[in-house]
Amino acid sequence: MAVTRDYYEVLGVGRDASQDDIKKAFRKLAMQHHPDRNPGDSAAEARFKEASEAYEVLSDPDRRRQYDTFGHAGPGMGGFQAAGFGDIFDMFFGAQAGSRRRAGPRRGSDLRVGMQLAFEEAVFGVEREIEVPRRDTCSACGGNGAEPGTSPVTCPECGGQGQVRRVAQSIFGQVVNVVPCGRCGGEGEIVQSPCHACNGAGRVQASRRLKVKIPAGVDDGDQVRLPGEGEAGMKGGGYGDLYVAVSVRPHPVLRRMGRDIYYDLGVNFAQAALGDSIEVPTVDGAVKLDLPPGTQYGTRLRVQGRGVPHVRSGRRGDQIVVVHVVTPTNLTAEQKKAMEALGGRTGLPTAAPKGFLDRLRESLGL
Repeated sequence: MAVTRDYYEVLGVGRDASQDDIKKAFRKLAMQHHPDRNPGDSAAEARFKEASEAYEVLSDPDRRRQYDTFGHAGPGMGGFQAAGFGDIFDMFFGAQAGSRRRAGPRRGSDLRVGMQLAFEEAVFGVEREIEVPRRDTCSACGGNGAEPGTSPVTCPECGGQGQVRRVAQSIFGQVVNVVPCGRCGGEGEIVQSPCHACNGAGRVQASRRLKVKIPAGVDDGDQVRLPGEGEAGMKGGGYGDLYVAVSVRPHPVLRRMGRDIYYDLGVNFAQAALGDSIEVPTVDGAVKLDLPPGTQYGTRLRVQGRGVPHVRSGRRGDQIVVVHVVTPTNLTAEQKKAMEALGGRTGLPTAAPKGFLDRLRESLGL
């Protein structure tokens, strides 16, 4: 299983790429990796499929905006069909290039399902069992659509090619159009006795239960790919893939930024001035944090190794504790007296703590 790559990365363009740039990038990749140019090369077919999926989303302005906002789990990302690759290729290179493949085996469609995770499940990974409805190969006919004991016959109209040529006259002379055969629907074969189980479709609706292992470190919008768990192909074509789109519920007090986890710690004046040992929550459970004396508002304290694991290396980030000094609103008389003794109301501003640049200037004598 692998997390789906960024569509812009797949096409090799920046996020500010124009539609023309996206079109040119896909054309180059399609010419290089098209299965007809690389017969038997599964890696080239996978790269062509990946580029086609990226182009289908980024070439549509509405779907591109949704992808830029929500990533792979956006509302416009679902329903991608692998069968659309030929149509995209035809748009660039003409009908003949794509129609050659219609009579042969066709890979099944990809499926996409959503899975919501708790914050901790995304950090540490989880294994879930899901039920996926899909079209599966008919066991009665083996996928050819014919009643057991019979076989499809070659279409007499197209001779098994699945396409016919039509010649038309125009002001430029004769024009030859290649179109799917109307009699066999472009299949090249005719089923005279349809299978009773699938009604000649070659596939039946089924449901499959799967155990899905979500790797540690996934983030909201990531996808996990399960090869071969999509829908069955046609005419002996392979199965598509299943994509599990991850969404992560927010944590009540923790928030994630990359591989680091942030926590806002509220302390009072006394704790900030005198220091304290405070228990703070982490995804691994509560830990003691030493607050040094004189801690200022906005100070960041690092708890190493309590962040999110890298999805491939497993190396964890850190937890960053951001200190917020909370001003009391309802002081007792004794507390007011103590505050007056601490410094009270002088009418003068308190000098702000020196930052890094201030200390650098002092060290250089500036």
